[in-house]
Amino acid sequence: MTILARRSLNAALAALAALFTGHAGAAPASAPQATAPASSVSSALAGSAVLRKIRDTGVIVIGHRLTSVPFSYLDAKLRPVGYSVDLCQKVVDAIRAKLELRDLEVKMVAVSSATRMPLVANGTVDLECGVTTNTVERQKTQSFSVTTFVAASRLLAKKESEIHTLDDLRGKVVASTIATTSIRYLNNLNEALKLDMKIVAGQDDTDAFQMVQADRAVAFAMDDVLLRSLIATAPNPSDYTVSDDTLSIEPYGIGLPREDPAFKQLVDDTLMSLYRSGEVYSIYSKWFLSPIPPKGINLRMPMSEPLLRAIRQPTDSPDPQDYR
Repeated sequence: MTILARRSLNAALAALAALFTGHAGAAPASAPQATAPASSVSSALAGSAVLRKIRDTGVIVIGHRLTSVPFSYLDAKLRPVGYSVDLCQKVVDAIRAKLELRDLEVKMVAVSSATRMPLVANGTVDLECGVTTNTVERQKTQSFSVTTFVAASRLLAKKESEIHTLDDLRGKVVASTIATTSIRYLNNLNEALKLDMKIVAGQDDTDAFQMVQADRAVAFAMDDVLLRSLIATAPNPSDYTVSDDTLSIEPYGIGLPREDPAFKQLVDDTLMSLYRSGEVYSIYSKWFLSPIPPKGINLRMPMSEPLLRAIRQPTDSPDPQDYR
């Protein structure tokens, strides 16, 4: 990429970051403050419509993904597993204790990129435990926990295609996944840089990856950790590469119903307790530094510096600049 082209790309990325976050250069949002535990079940219920519903029905509904390795996917026995699922299980344990519901039923509901946010917004799902980026726009319909992971959107391509930068995509077919931040950024960059790309949407990440495998697209734009997971599970992982160029920074959080601060506080308190105790590092190691089911692959992905900072200083900020 020429110096002029790189300056144009950097300027476009900066402008898009400001567009998506609604502000630029702001200080990181302060972490939700831990509060003293409620003195009784009744006081907890008084402040939260979600907790009242869970108490009345005896059921909590967890939204999970089918193929988002290693965050939320199905194992060989078709059970939802993963890093996000484990974090949500800790939250469920806290809710069970708070409401004194020893027999609390956990109902697992499969969600997709297209259905995850509507199901949280309409109250069908209480906790969305997948790979959802916290953005200002999305906060209009739902809330998010403190950040649980920080990804970067990049390009996956076959090595033989020699796709390394956005400029290499000029005039070509590029895939992403429907209803994701990556496809939104890709469309905006396409327009801003006049790349004349044809952008096609997969129904999920596996579908979009298959477009590259079948040469129906030269590249797949998505969060780097998900791209590396797809490559690791492919029959011929050495055939693929992930670009160094970053399209966007993606802070993940657990999706929550909007306008229920008491419920969000309970979720945040649970996660921040895991962060303070260091238990989160063991959970992370289980899914990113160890063999994982069902094929025993090891992603060998040490915790990134942005995620380490988000654990040391928890935040629910949707601003990518706070994680750079």
